[in-house]
Amino acid sequence: MTLDRVVWSMLQEALGVYRDSPRATAWLRSHVERYTEPVRIAVAGRSRIGKSTVVNALVGDEFTSQSSFVWYRGGTEQRAHVFNGPGRPHEVGIGRRGSRNHVETGQFDRSDRIVVDWPARTLRDVVLIDAPSAATPEQVLGDADALLYLMRHVQDEDLKFLQSANDHPIARTAAVHTVAVLARADEIGAGRIDALSSAKQIARRYRRDPAVQPLCQNVVSVAGLLAVAAKTLREDEFAALRVLSSLGREELEDHLLSADRFAGEQFPLTMEPAVRQALLERFGIFGVRLITALIRQGFDSQVKLTGQLVQRSGLGELRDSIAVHFVERREVLKARSALLALDVLFRMEPRQNARKLMADLERVVASAHDFRELRLVAALQSGRTKLPAELQTEALRLVGAEGVAPLARLGFEYEADARELREALLDALVRWQALAADVHATHAHRKAAQIVVRTCEGLLPQFS
Repeated sequence: MTLDRVVWSMLQEALGVYRDSPRATAWLRSHVERYTEPVRIAVAGRSRIGKSTVVNALVGDEFTSQSSFVWYRGGTEQRAHVFNGPGRPHEVGIGRRGSRNHVETGQFDRSDRIVVDWPARTLRDVVLIDAPSAATPEQVLGDADALLYLMRHVQDEDLKFLQSANDHPIARTAAVHTVAVLARADEIGAGRIDALSSAKQIARRYRRDPAVQPLCQNVVSVAGLLAVAAKTLREDEFAALRVLSSLGREELEDHLLSADRFAGEQFPLTMEPAVRQALLERFGIFGVRLITALIRQGFDSQVKLTGQLVQRSGLGELRDSIAVHFVERREVLKARSALLALDVLFRMEPRQNARKLMADLERVVASAHDFRELRLVAALQSGRTKLPAELQTEALRLVGAEGVAPLARLGFEYEADARELREALLDALVRWQALAADVHATHAHRKAAQIVVRTCEGLLPQFS
């Protein structure tokens, strides 16, 4: 039986054991409902790091910031509800403030959370939770299956937050739920035109950092303002940017030395200062500089330009990372959340007739192959287990570090047919079986090889 089915059965059995406890029953039912939902991803980070900007880019629409937790879910129509205490939620309106959507919370401005249902393709597979900067790791992760943690550079406070996110035996066993994001990448190097390339290099360096690597599955860089522009660029803004691009590069650069100079009266083009100020607020000095340069290079239609902005802003890489590490791992993430919930319940309301379930929980955490894969990924990436370079790369790929689909595990970059996949799989299986049986190999190497072998054996029925 697969991990998700085993854990689902445990939730149902726990409902029977605790049927006479209203509090425990409500807790379990909430997690049963959560089990069938898309992956919940919390977006967290310190103050003014750009969380709401990144959320807006992922949703594909702009919303004004709120002081509460804001959940964005897929829906067939635009609706918003405010949850304030244990009572029924209150439906509230969604209006406009300038170019942004605004949830009209009114008297409920100090709510526990706001839930926005929004018809966006991005929200079909995920629920995004925009967390307040002051929220603790416990508050951020209490309702989330996964975490996007935003930071400018890795500092002690960031490491403490990420460590807290893994400060539970089950969380450490199933280290699967965090992607770190270097936000505001356009501000690196004083906003030079090569800032985004520099940010990508820094992100790659952090992926190899022994202090960071065990705490997250990936590190990516994102320029939030550019990412939002890629999804929400309006025709009037594009027209204004095309006019700006008609200036010579050096002349425009001279007026982009400061915001005051760009929006001042001595500007060489007939364009209202308010229009220029609005462009700065939307895209920043770096964004205006990059977009006008792209238009001069031939990306002179809105479709061409937005495609470039998605690529250069890092939004495409962030989406790919969410897909590979969260959406494709949905069953494992949901099982992990449910096991954490069961562990909380058993600690808060221990019962004699729950002892079998407690033993089942310990057994599942220790023996589930999905978790063994994740432990091996963490051990290889952190250096606790070291294989020869070529074997290490293959082991990480096979156990799902680059994606859990068979094509990704087997290293195919094209749609290979079943025969090709089976041949590649059998070749890998023979190689790793030999290492698992090699009496001259270290215990750690044989143990790692056994996990890879089990992964390969699990894939075989798909191509028989």
